[in-house]
Amino acid sequence: MASFNKVILLGNVTRDPELRYVSNGTPVTEIGLAVNNRRKGANGEWVDETTFVDVTLWSRDAEIAGEYVTKGSPIMIEGRLKLDTWEKDGKKNSKLRVVGERLVLLGSRQGGPGPEGSRGPEGSPRPSRPAAAGRPEQPEDLPDFSQATYDGPGRDGGGRGSDAVSPGGSDDDIPF
Repeated sequence: MASFNKVILLGNVTRDPELRYVSNGTPVTEIGLAVNNRRKGANGEWVDETTFVDVTLWSRDAEIAGEYVTKGSPIMIEGRLKLDTWEKDGKKNSKLRVVGERLVLLGSRQGGPGPEGSRGPEGSPRPSRPAAAGRPEQPEDLPDFSQATYDGPGRDGGGRGSDAVSPGGSDDDIPF
């Protein structure tokens, strides 16, 4: 029988990570993540449900979390579920947690607008995020697509640009 164990979570960190090292020198950190789910309740009003998830990060992801992540930071985690079981005082215990395999920092870069602002926890300038291993740092001068519109298929009969996403709703600047 085939199986698949993949989790993708986007939420806010609930406490500052504490980086430590196991006996062979491998970095590890455990973080708490608050993930919100918004749904309509029985009375038709919106209800927010928060789920708290424990996440374990290893190696470079643990070091990055220890250096750049603070309480309240928005992050995305890709990973897998793991059930820990142990016995204490004759009682069997278990806990479901996420083993993070990829960490994505979602806050703003230094000097940029965003939910975290441009200052660190003590008011010092926040460092820019490091490039992921094997990938170059993303350029700072990318176009602003915050006002982009989508002209979905079928709006203009399916001609050129019917699926184009462009700033301000115009595809006149597209070179093809």
